[in-house]
Amino acid sequence: MFVPVTAPSILHADADAFFASVEQRDDPRLRGRPVIVGQGVVMAASYEARRCGVRGAMNGAQARRLCPDAVVVPPRFSAYLQASDDLFDLFRRTAPVVEGLSLEEAFLDVSGLERIAGSPLEIARRLRAEARERIGLPVTVGIARSKTLAKMASRAAKPDGLLVVAPERELAFLHPLEVDRLWGVGDATARRMRRAGIETVGQLAELPEAAVVSLLGPATGHRLHAVARNRDPRPVRSGRRRRSFGAQSALGRWSGSQARLDVILSGLADRVTRRMRAAGRIGRTVILRLRFGDFSRATRSRTMPVANAATDSVLATARSLLAEAMPEIRRRGLTLVGLTITNLERGLAGEQLELPLRDRSRARLDAAIDELRDRFGVGAITRAALLGLGRAGSPLAGDHELAGVRRRRGGG
Repeated sequence: MFVPVTAPSILHADADAFFASVEQRDDPRLRGRPVIVGQGVVMAASYEARRCGVRGAMNGAQARRLCPDAVVVPPRFSAYLQASDDLFDLFRRTAPVVEGLSLEEAFLDVSGLERIAGSPLEIARRLRAEARERIGLPVTVGIARSKTLAKMASRAAKPDGLLVVAPERELAFLHPLEVDRLWGVGDATARRMRRAGIETVGQLAELPEAAVVSLLGPATGHRLHAVARNRDPRPVRSGRRRRSFGAQSALGRWSGSQARLDVILSGLADRVTRRMRAAGRIGRTVILRLRFGDFSRATRSRTMPVANAATDSVLATARSLLAEAMPEIRRRGLTLVGLTITNLERGLAGEQLELPLRDRSRARLDAAIDELRDRFGVGAITRAALLGLGRAGSPLAGDHELAGVRRRRGGG
């Protein structure tokens, strides 16, 4: 059986009920009480509220019925972003390699630190104590030889716990778990496996790989079969090299409206810059790609003064390129528009990237929108202009015109 290292040295650190814990930290009156962050949809619930059955992404009215004594508070994204900054400062002081997963969780590789920092268990205990004392937040840590097991160990140890999966206990820990406890298994995938009679990870591991692929599809099937057999060779990485980020939209019958093109371009900028920030990359060159009515193609590009991954900066550059191309577009028609960012540079993985002179509130807004989409799905929050796409007289998309949060639909 393949294992990536000889001793458990991968930590998965995760702040418990992050948004709700920040609210309880900052307001002593909320401590020990059930707290729900968000009204229309639950963005976070304290463990006191979770004991009543409240969960993230749940409809707010349903949550209040389940937990009528809960205190419902509006989200304070500036406070959550500052707490995230503090957490990642601590993570980077703890380990040389940190791979961020969200605002409040990360993998840390502490291999080779025994002589200067102690064993992985000692490092984890110190990290948890410093998070509580310096930041005021409970952090759960799982320790294992692989990222999958470390992530699942921290899940099993919540709230405010610490669990080490010893090498000789890996299968004993993994195989009795229900399949929906596997990292990356959503409701739809879990239902499909249960309909096939697969209830536990051990049962999944006993199946031939071809059977799992046939049931779940190639990508999911190969991955989950490997995980069920405790094969996860992935190292902790602070970032991966990539040459470009891009997105495109086929237009079908284009109405000739520059306003409609502007709305589409805004959506593309949102998608591309969000992926860049998630990957810890910044870019300098914006490329607008066009396919005309006669199926010929053209590109226009512009290099920004400073590399960044800010939605508003990229969108402003793309809009200027679109304005220059409009005479040709009106003359020849348009069937596809694409946006690509190249000339990439490495940033800090898991962090919001911003220009030194950029308005910090805009950077925080980008990060807050990223976090909402990570938690509740890409469609959870959108520009108001995008809701009117396809209607006559759609408005021009301005800077982050937000329509609000919608319920996440389906599993996965």
